[in-house]
Amino acid sequence: MNILLLGSGGREHALAWKISQSSHCARLFIAPGNAGTSACGENVPIAVNDIPAIGEFCLRESIAMVVVGPEEPLVLGIQDYFAADERLARIRLIGPSAEGAKLEGSKDYAKSFMMRHRIPTAAYQSFTTKTLAEGIDFLDTLRPPYVLKADGLAAGKGVVILEDLAAAKEELSSMLVQRKFGAASSRVVIEEFLSGIELSVFVLTDGKDYKILPEAKDYKRIGDGDKGPNTGGMGAVSPVPFADADFMKKVEEQIVRPTVNGLRSDCIVYHGWIFIGLMNVDGEPKVIEYNVRMGDPETEVVIPRITSDLVSLLQATADGTLAQAPLTVDPRSAVTVMLVSGGYPDAYEKGKSILGLDASTDSLLFHAGTARAADHSVISAGGRVLAVTSYGTTIAEARNKSYASISHICYDKMNFRKDIGLDLMKD
Repeated sequence: MNILLLGSGGREHALAWKISQSSHCARLFIAPGNAGTSACGENVPIAVNDIPAIGEFCLRESIAMVVVGPEEPLVLGIQDYFAADERLARIRLIGPSAEGAKLEGSKDYAKSFMMRHRIPTAAYQSFTTKTLAEGIDFLDTLRPPYVLKADGLAAGKGVVILEDLAAAKEELSSMLVQRKFGAASSRVVIEEFLSGIELSVFVLTDGKDYKILPEAKDYKRIGDGDKGPNTGGMGAVSPVPFADADFMKKVEEQIVRPTVNGLRSDCIVYHGWIFIGLMNVDGEPKVIEYNVRMGDPETEVVIPRITSDLVSLLQATADGTLAQAPLTVDPRSAVTVMLVSGGYPDAYEKGKSILGLDASTDSLLFHAGTARAADHSVISAGGRVLAVTSYGTTIAEARNKSYASISHICYDKMNFRKDIGLDLMKD
């Protein structure tokens, strides 16, 4: 079959790499793609949010499956758009309806869903400009640190955690009144701070059954030792040692199953990924957030560990036969280290020539923010540039391979964390 993959980051390169290996894939198109995805299929210059153009392309190229990488087209309703057009409705589209995408598109909606279906999460309340005074009073009832979340999509920047009460009150006013995050912060969720270790759990669901994919832990801060500002992710590790069988049983029984059952009972159309961001609080899992697509850079460690045919799994997800589809996983560890542009996550320069991409054969190199220059060389085109992923029988072996491969790669002002996975190797 012909397959269209939407997106242009490291997540999409990892998905393209895996999809292109399937015997079910005749032709793979990636819109818009990057310098790495062009080795897996054909890049096409269509924006991920141009849903009419995506539909016309699918008809023109006889696309049988659309795999949605980022959240924006899902929140915009691409699944509903295809379902409403009889010419497009036959195409398998991997992703939820616009209603299902609200699990990521609205923090308030997600928290209400969790409360309604008794899914463990932090206590919360949500506020608007009309209820700003009540929000300030609510902050007085909490202990620091204070967690404020813009309700809508804010490009990963809508969460603020502050230790000082006065600063938290000022931030709430800035988010609501000054619209610090634009329309995304027209409503703000304030919730209790959960102290523990974060974990990313990934699920495929056809709306009634599910498969739990390999879990991962990612690293958000720019600097070693989790110092500095948050980024889109500086690296990831899978599997995660503390996510043992007992803990994952709790995750399945208390979170995964109630989430899928909740989608069904609420009559929400959902055929795709659920990314559940968890906190391990003294051995008990609590949901921090839902995302309605795979994570980045977690995809770069999770997808390489799946040994099943991914297209077969996605077909079953779309067709409602996921219970019968086999899922097999490589028992080895995988460690991903992100190479980023100097200055990221603040101002950074693009267009830096990248050298050494062919020097190492011991790691997988997934392109994130890259492009082809006029002379066909690879240049940087974003804040996060490359994801270097390696396998190992242990986390230590996998991370050593990734850092050895990084030593061969060079571009101006290249930056990366040196401690990815170290915290998981402690006794």
